[in-house]
Amino acid sequence: MRPFDYTRAQDGVEAAKAAGQGATFIAGGTNLLDLMKLEVMTPDHLVDITHLNLREITQTEDGGLRIGALVTNSDLAADMSVRRDWPLLSKALLSGATGQLRNKATTGGNLLQRTRCYYFYDPDMPCNKRETGSGCAAQGGINRLHAILGASDDCIATHPSDMAVAMRALGADVELLAEDGSTRSLALGDLYRLPGDTPDIETNLKPGELITHVVLPAPLRGRQIYRKVRDRASYAFALVSVAAVIDVEDGKISQAKLAFGGVAPLPWRVTEIEDLLMGKAPSPDLWEKAADLLLREAKGQGSNDFKIPLARRTLAAVLNEATRGDDQ
Repeated sequence: MRPFDYTRAQDGVEAAKAAGQGATFIAGGTNLLDLMKLEVMTPDHLVDITHLNLREITQTEDGGLRIGALVTNSDLAADMSVRRDWPLLSKALLSGATGQLRNKATTGGNLLQRTRCYYFYDPDMPCNKRETGSGCAAQGGINRLHAILGASDDCIATHPSDMAVAMRALGADVELLAEDGSTRSLALGDLYRLPGDTPDIETNLKPGELITHVVLPAPLRGRQIYRKVRDRASYAFALVSVAAVIDVEDGKISQAKLAFGGVAPLPWRVTEIEDLLMGKAPSPDLWEKAADLLLREAKGQGSNDFKIPLARRTLAAVLNEATRGDDQ
């Protein structure tokens, strides 16, 4: 690991100013420290934000939830209001990593974790995300975990977060603090960028901006399901995941919110699927049409071709579970 300077920030503006001058935030460090040890990331200056007052989970005036960026994944998953009203989020969090990692990993850090592409983690291999213009070794290489949607000729990596997939289905917003003390809010889907020809630019954060909170709207009606298909029962990233909030009234779907993980460079959402489902009676034919919309531009890379039928089957299984008549 290369030498670096270290600063413990006492307030958010101080942290944002340091980051605006090129420093890197560190909180739980569950991803950053690994990348530093491998010299994939080599920051000259770390700004420790763990002493900022961002560890509270509070109710909003409209019945939603405001989650501090330093709330750990374990605390968020165990929070009684989350378990009761946003169980999708709790399920997604508990499906990620291990208990030890969840005890350290933070809400803000989870949203900004880097891809787990093998080639990104190997400095001896070409990776446009790590070194612009060097190439993408995953194309034609070992790409079993890689994207079938939203990828580009320069990058086919996937976003690894389970929490972000659930939060996108739930309609979360992200609150940001700039170095001049100003604040703004972004829909979670607008936080991320597709790789295009600049895969090294992963988010729409401005230089120095600090995630301070994530805000969930009031609880949605219906069943909340998170299904993660992976190689083993724990400590594995999603091959395909589906986050769903589905409600059925009088035999027809009256609420439909869906997001997908393991298939794209960001938590994936196709609002046309939700529009298609609304007002329709549940049926296998409807599930097929929904999957057709999801996968209309899907492209396998060889080793990950299996993700296309897997995504189709997983979506159908989730929609079946969400619309069945018995109590869960």
